[in-house]
Amino acid sequence: MAVRVVQVGMGSWGMGWGAVVQRADDVELVACMDTNPAMLAQAQRELGVPAERCFTTLAAAFEAVESDAVLITAALPAHVPAALAALEANKHVLLEKPFAATLAEAQRVVEAAARHGRILMISQNYRFFPAARTVAALVRAGTLGEVGAVSIDFRRNDNSAPRAGYRHYSFQQPLLVDMAIHHFDLLRMILGREPQQIACSAWNPPWSNYDEAAAALATISFAGGTMVSYRGSWVSPAPQTPWTGIWRMECAGGEILWAGRGHGVTGERVTVRPLGKPARRVELPTLPQTDRAGSLAAFVHAVQTGQEPETSGRANLGSVALMNAAVESATAGLPMFVPQPND
Repeated sequence: MAVRVVQVGMGSWGMGWGAVVQRADDVELVACMDTNPAMLAQAQRELGVPAERCFTTLAAAFEAVESDAVLITAALPAHVPAALAALEANKHVLLEKPFAATLAEAQRVVEAAARHGRILMISQNYRFFPAARTVAALVRAGTLGEVGAVSIDFRRNDNSAPRAGYRHYSFQQPLLVDMAIHHFDLLRMILGREPQQIACSAWNPPWSNYDEAAAALATISFAGGTMVSYRGSWVSPAPQTPWTGIWRMECAGGEILWAGRGHGVTGERVTVRPLGKPARRVELPTLPQTDRAGSLAAFVHAVQTGQEPETSGRANLGSVALMNAAVESATAGLPMFVPQPND
């Protein structure tokens, strides 16, 4: 039986999500909600959603249509209010990352999901690609031994749009909150450990059109002694990286080089270089669903089986904690301990 979904947030990212939902065999988009009528008109034009299934409040949508779940693709300030409203209405929730601006707000949503016995899943879509899954499996298997150091370079030049009218320029902490959350979450997945401390600096290069820091450097220590060097920029003039960034992982028995989410799965690559031996490319598996489609499929499976998904709200608190600690460190100019929310 198809999971009936109400989608909240029909901006550009939301429209892409709407198309993903409509392509899924086991999901039915039963309504769209956005506070901006122009966005609802766009959903009617581009997704073919009937006008009578478009609403400016969640309460109106719940009253008008039967639904099982809510997909929240709105901007960050709307995440927590929409998620709480959906959970109070006993709906399952699939929520875009980062799912809250603070760890306290994230924990509030997790507690609401537990109280109502509903699935709360965070769409960490970068996990649903073959390179990331392969590297995580290599680390779990101990193929090259313990991981001692990781370096990540992420570069994009999203700086050419006119200052007026380009929403991304006005995002709060656009690198650490809007982008690095992906890389922080991948670190937790791949290493299978939690971050302990972070020292982060964030700044705006002189040519940046962003209101807040569009570049950052960070050193992160993980449980077990793994050290991570992270460098990211939205305004780099250097050649752009794939969306995962380029990773170099030093292990006891060699190194792992990888990158992903470039041009679909064709941009995926993993290379291992055992100590004293030639490098070799690793053959990557074919995943049944990737990116947002993979995230949606995992959510549907969780709803249908009642099993907690890999990126449940509870399991994803550590990614929010690391993101918050990065922002706090960059703001204070001091290293910060990363809270351990699930201890």
